[in-house]
Amino acid sequence: MPDSTTVAVILAAGKGTRMHSDKPKVLQTLLGETMLRSVATAAQTVCAQVLTVVGHGHDLVRKAHPDLAEGFVLQAEQMGTGHALQTAWERVRQSGASHCLVLNGDTPLVPPEALEDLLDAVREGSDVAFLSAVLPSSGAFGRVVRGPGGDVLSIVEAKDYDPATHGPDTGEVNTGLFCLRVAPVDNILFDLSSANKSGEFYITDLVGLAVASGLRVHAQRREGAHELMGINSPLELAHAEEHMRAGIVLAHMAAGVLIHQHHGVVIGPRVSLEPGAELTGPCRILGASHIERGASVGAFTQIVDSRVSAGAEVREHCHLENATLAADVIAGPYARLRPGAVLHQGARVGNFVEMKKAVLGPGAKASHLTYLGDCEVGAGANIGAGTITCNYDGVNKHTTQIGAGAFIGSNTALVAPVTVGEKALVGAGSVITKDVPEGGLAIARSKQTNLERRGRKP
Repeated sequence: MPDSTTVAVILAAGKGTRMHSDKPKVLQTLLGETMLRSVATAAQTVCAQVLTVVGHGHDLVRKAHPDLAEGFVLQAEQMGTGHALQTAWERVRQSGASHCLVLNGDTPLVPPEALEDLLDAVREGSDVAFLSAVLPSSGAFGRVVRGPGGDVLSIVEAKDYDPATHGPDTGEVNTGLFCLRVAPVDNILFDLSSANKSGEFYITDLVGLAVASGLRVHAQRREGAHELMGINSPLELAHAEEHMRAGIVLAHMAAGVLIHQHHGVVIGPRVSLEPGAELTGPCRILGASHIERGASVGAFTQIVDSRVSAGAEVREHCHLENATLAADVIAGPYARLRPGAVLHQGARVGNFVEMKKAVLGPGAKASHLTYLGDCEVGAGANIGAGTITCNYDGVNKHTTQIGAGAFIGSNTALVAPVTVGEKALVGAGSVITKDVPEGGLAIARSKQTNLERRGRKP
């Protein structure tokens, strides 16, 4: 359960120059989810309140995450991580929380259990706790400086680190994850100085200030915790994404999901798969998709924010987005089901069928080369190859109603708004602009005329 006494502050104001992208770094994605979304999800598992410090491209961040916007705090001028926390501190005070977790928005692999470890350290008496890691190369990370007895003395940023002054580099670095006891830190936070080579206010300097003030400081040390480090380049993003992908796929297989060619399967962190569901790679299942036991997904398929029920079969090369497939449905190959597509039990869509805001009733079929938009098709109806619902008149969209048991002949255009009654028959090649009564027969095409071909030699 999220802790009601803890507020999280996510630092997400940076530009991320090394990403070579026009959008803010925290909007870069892994498995279809932004870095900020992944960090916020981890924070929400342990904290009842989440604040996000935004700056560069804050309008884009707000648009991408309206659900987090209530907790946004604008850092108009980016003057370092310490300044970012200072910018959010009044909101921290107002929250009434006794503990404050601080996370970086570019650490999407952070596990919730690491945050719990930090919280436990503060609950057990520390005033400032942070997560450190021992890496083969310290790189550009802040160095953890300890005294002769092993007590933490400070964190020194890489640019300011001097072995002659601070001692030999042990490889222990700061991960950027902090947990603070609000009341004592309130007394030292605004004493941070920008007297360093970058001219910025570092949150890491809180450690030295806390030690000097007699506060209790604890470093929760992890060996080789690469997943806790920030992502700063396209290469690091790619490595992190693959790490996340492999872990999610292996976890689903361990839980009983059947996955063939698993190295080519991508499953997003919010996807729900029931044991007994079957996937064949390469394929991508993203967003809040849910695949039930007994359903199967073929290779080269992408499913986003969709539900596939038990016994349903999604064949190869399909694309589903915000679609719902009931039990025993067959889709594809090469079906495109766009937002609002609903297939009831036993319905079937075949190759090169596209649906948007369209419903196929139980047992209804659209087997070939068809577009169904803003359409409701009754149970057992059959849609012939080449059928289209002409739902847009250039200004507004209109609905087509096709009754149960109706038969729509091949190459038919249904010009909405129009209704085809139950068990009606529409002849192939028709352009239907008027309602067809129940049980009626509609043919709307010119009479065939055969003419002698000019210039043809006997």
